[in-house]
Amino acid sequence: MSQQHKGPFAGNGGSGKGRPGLMAAAAAALALSAVQPAVAQSGRPDTRSMSCAQVQSLINQRGGVVLSTGQHTFDRYVANRNFCQHGEILKRDYVPTKDNNRCYVQRCSNNQPFYFD
Repeated sequence: MSQQHKGPFAGNGGSGKGRPGLMAAAAAALALSAVQPAVAQSGRPDTRSMSCAQVQSLINQRGGVVLSTGQHTFDRYVANRNFCQHGEILKRDYVPTKDNNRCYVQRCSNNQPFYFD
């Protein structure tokens, strides 16, 4: 008896009645997308769909987190200097949120100015 290889979407053994595993995965993905509206298409939390308090709480819980702040913009925001690399300093920054256009956050920045020759 030869064994036939079935791919990852082999469904119900080739009876031709659909792919229940694929349908369940699609339903689960759809449910997850509805549960997490604050996550951008890139998988990063999006500040524009969160309140200022939610953004600040997320940063404080994780210590450092990359957040989307616009369609094509993102940065890493931190709770305090402990989450910066050696030689970096804390800089004040403001991000747009759904309830505040200038929500206060902090980010790490290189202390060295750019020199152009």
